[in-house]
Amino acid sequence: MLSTLIAFLGACTLIAASPGPSTVLIIRQSLQSKRAGFLTVLGNETGVFIWGVVAAFGLTALLEASRLAYDTMRIVGAVVLVWFGIQAIRSARRHGKGGEAGVPTREVVTSSWRSYRGGLLMNMANPKAAIFAMSFLPQFVPDGAPELPTMVGLAALWAVYEIGYYSVYVWCVGRMKKLFDRAVVRRRMEQISGGVLVALGVRMALES
Repeated sequence: MLSTLIAFLGACTLIAASPGPSTVLIIRQSLQSKRAGFLTVLGNETGVFIWGVVAAFGLTALLEASRLAYDTMRIVGAVVLVWFGIQAIRSARRHGKGGEAGVPTREVVTSSWRSYRGGLLMNMANPKAAIFAMSFLPQFVPDGAPELPTMVGLAALWAVYEIGYYSVYVWCVGRMKKLFDRAVVRRRMEQISGGVLVALGVRMALES
């Protein structure tokens, strides 16, 4: 049991370390404040847990079996990514037009609910997250263990572990806040994160 748990946490580390749209969004929100970054993490991990529970009940198999359902969700996910990317690019332009570094504005100070909702939406709009949860969690259910409660427990552990992992990102960005608060640096970071999100969205839309 202990060896299975260690293997599971190791796999969770590899998953979290793989760059993806959620990582980009977490870093971007952390540029605004630690609170915004952490709440984005909480939203993202709520999505991870939800997909884990859905997988435990076998419902993600329906998504995998239905091409129409998968493609619909894929297009929605692509639109979400592009929308987040455009928001970042627009924010970069606003910084370039005279937003002072370190001065809070409506655009910079994001509400708690908006940050949480953004992280949740980013995860829930990704059909790959659903399919991955279905294939990932069953591998770590010990022989003879009840599958449903074990998978739900693993999903909860996965989400909690990633909260800790991504909180390190939030902390690191916070420690470098003086650097990121410089208008030029902030603008470049917004441009890069926006461009990456748009590119990921376009790629998702074009996938067969």
